[in-house]
Amino acid sequence: MLMLALTGKAMSQSVLIPSPPQIAGSSYVLMDPKSGRIIMEENSHERLPPASLTKMMTAYIVERELDEGRIAMSDMVPISVNAWKTEGSRTFVREGTQVSVEDLLRGVIIQSGNDASVALAEFVAGSEGAFVDIMNQQAQLLGMKDTNFVNATGLPSPEHFSTAYDLAMLARAIINDYPENYPLYAEKHFTYNNIRQPNRNSLLWRDDSVDGLKTGHTEEAGYCLVASAKRNDTRFIAVVMGTNSSEARAQEIQKMLNYGFRYYESERLFRSGQELIEARVWGGQADQLSVGMTEDVYVTIPRGSRNDLESTVDLDSVIKAPIKVGDELGRVKVSYNGEVLVDQPVLALTEVPEGGFFKRIWDAIKLFFVQLFQ
Repeated sequence: MLMLALTGKAMSQSVLIPSPPQIAGSSYVLMDPKSGRIIMEENSHERLPPASLTKMMTAYIVERELDEGRIAMSDMVPISVNAWKTEGSRTFVREGTQVSVEDLLRGVIIQSGNDASVALAEFVAGSEGAFVDIMNQQAQLLGMKDTNFVNATGLPSPEHFSTAYDLAMLARAIINDYPENYPLYAEKHFTYNNIRQPNRNSLLWRDDSVDGLKTGHTEEAGYCLVASAKRNDTRFIAVVMGTNSSEARAQEIQKMLNYGFRYYESERLFRSGQELIEARVWGGQADQLSVGMTEDVYVTIPRGSRNDLESTVDLDSVIKAPIKVGDELGRVKVSYNGEVLVDQPVLALTEVPEGGFFKRIWDAIKLFFVQLFQ
């Protein structure tokens, strides 16, 4: 394997970072959604009742259905007796009426309406029970290994649980997968049936950088909040579960976000399609091909420490045609102070078909002597 340095390590003053603040909650996590790095956490994999944080999955599935063209925002949803009678927080839809998907989605996200959640579940899957099956399948696809849903609302049930980490993963998917719908999570009010209700995420009023996502509260769950904020080019997702008041959940999330933005930043190291190196190809119609990444690669690092990153490409020493776009040809590693931040495959960005008979023979002879004298 051939080791090729992409960047050298520059000497710089050490970055000093204090310990994370103490957070008054049963569990919490602070994540960079671009890199997936966890900045701070406590009991983040503990299974706890998620209350209305459940509705993030309800909304995510509806957004997926919209994206795939199976439903539209303008579709009218019939309101069943079952949806109308659902207890807890409400959008105040009326049984026997029809409400647009768009209004119901706002009712779920902004007003935390249980009735709107059940109406959408029935519309998408035929029944809330069938929709729950989809919720759990989607949770597994997103890597939410410690989550199980039994309803679309978050109403208490012994078998209905999630974790701070899993909910951060869900928030990450909402932000990254369906950015066109994400502005709904920042809306401060929604009026339906002449009833105007505020978004329960009080940080939307306190911090201009906060633009989502969802609150939750039941007696069993305590006061929970998943929030996200973006400052300059850096975004963080913060989750806290099991605080003792709506004010406490806002204060604890604010502490987490302030810590993250004060001491860390998100950096894009490699762009999709960016050539990292040009590699020698043997036996092909071309002698060189571009090697790089097919997706953007981000890292979360202490502020001001970019020059302390070390990057290497561990490339296959012999690359023989034919090569197709996307073929794995080695790995790129990025580390900071000995900690590996990135370890991903590098891929062929260009295609190299197999050369003709005489080209293959000639390259085989040259390769023999190259290897002989190495």
